[in-house]
Amino acid sequence: MADAATPKRILVPLIIACALFMENLDSTVVSTSLPAIARSFGENPLRLNLAITAYLLSLGIFIPVSGWAADRFGARTVFCWAIVIFTLGSIGCSMVNNLPEFVFARILQGMGGAMMVPVGRLVVLRSIPKHDLVNSMAWLTVPALIGPMLGPPLGGFISTYGSWRWIFLINIPIGILGVFLAMRYIENFKEERREAFDAYGFVIVSLGVAATMFGFENVGRGILPTPVVIGLLGGGVMLLGLYFMHFRKVLAEGTMAPIIDLSLLKMTTYRASVTGGFIFRMGLGALPFLTPLMLQLGFGLTPFASGMITFAGAAGAITMKFTAGPIIRRLGYRTALIGNTIICAIFMASYGLFTPMTSHFVIILTLLVGGFFRSLQFTALNTVVYAEINTPQMSRATTLSSVLQQLSLSFGVGIGAMALHFTMSMSGRDHLIAADFSPAYFFIGGLSLASLFFFLPLAANAGDEVSGRVVAPAMGAAKDIGRAAD
Repeated sequence: MADAATPKRILVPLIIACALFMENLDSTVVSTSLPAIARSFGENPLRLNLAITAYLLSLGIFIPVSGWAADRFGARTVFCWAIVIFTLGSIGCSMVNNLPEFVFARILQGMGGAMMVPVGRLVVLRSIPKHDLVNSMAWLTVPALIGPMLGPPLGGFISTYGSWRWIFLINIPIGILGVFLAMRYIENFKEERREAFDAYGFVIVSLGVAATMFGFENVGRGILPTPVVIGLLGGGVMLLGLYFMHFRKVLAEGTMAPIIDLSLLKMTTYRASVTGGFIFRMGLGALPFLTPLMLQLGFGLTPFASGMITFAGAAGAITMKFTAGPIIRRLGYRTALIGNTIICAIFMASYGLFTPMTSHFVIILTLLVGGFFRSLQFTALNTVVYAEINTPQMSRATTLSSVLQQLSLSFGVGIGAMALHFTMSMSGRDHLIAADFSPAYFFIGGLSLASLFFFLPLAANAGDEVSGRVVAPAMGAAKDIGRAAD
């Protein structure tokens, strides 16, 4: 594939990093530019959280199909088409004129992102020998972290001094480059053994998740009639219950692999990581939505100034990448997760103490240190999840955890919006002021703190093989992937 001067272990991850960079850059740019987009549409900025939620929900719905599609049609084929779909969605976002069109374009982006990111990681795992996997993952994750760092200031700059529509057109040259390099240098891996697609399971779990999410999104908003909201929530819960019954039937018959394998939750470390991580990420998912709104609508900053300040959180996160491993090896997963959950919750709640008079230096420093500890939490959660997973279970474990991660972030956006709506409605105002954000930050800080109860049952030596506290050569790919995970 690649010539000798460009080792595969560097080239392939960098190609995949084009997609990760594009996806991460897009997400953070949009968050910073929401107030400008809302003004263009003549909408309340809070209503635009539907665009973020729709994107995250689309990711959560279509991620389960990614592994099956890659095995059936080839990893390179699916990866390239995913980039094309994401890029077309980006072009659509740049051309829309109202909120419904914007939401539809974001859903199209989410469909591409749902295939692009997990299939890209699958390409790396299948292209790189195990002994090179850790170094290759470093090449993959570092460019992906640059996207969140550049996103806030870039989105703020474009929204302040140009048109917000240009933030989506950035993806066009990146997408073209990604497809060209993938077609030239990535092998089109396929699985010889083809499992039947769990179509019924996919439909009911997707509809169940979508109905529950949109019902939750509209609780107390007044956008939809109360009976409709109740119907969405009730129907969503019923469909998820039907999927659980379907899952048990498929597992007993053994005729196909269930689209979502819930039996993995029997493993202690996996259950603690995905359930505790779900609660923690709900609190965290509200931050990219709340913070730009607070800085721009509450404090009166320009999108560019807001982006330069929120840049600090991403900078703190990338700094942690060099210290997370030694910290976890020193403390162990249980101690690290429990202690760091408390620290992260305190930092998230402390954002509610900011006022328009707070020094920008204090805000930047708080965001920087908070981003540092949140990155440690992600590294711990995303590596301990593999502690009890063997190689045949890896794809199913990654699928379930990826779906729950995306849904938790989507729930977080909805929770942040609901908290703002509740505070605003209690005050009798129809517009946001700086004081409205404090209760929302206090609430999400407390919500993230609740994840503590899922980490307390972990054994003191949980995940020691993955962290490197105990050397276990038999861990194989799970150990390598765990160390390299973001």
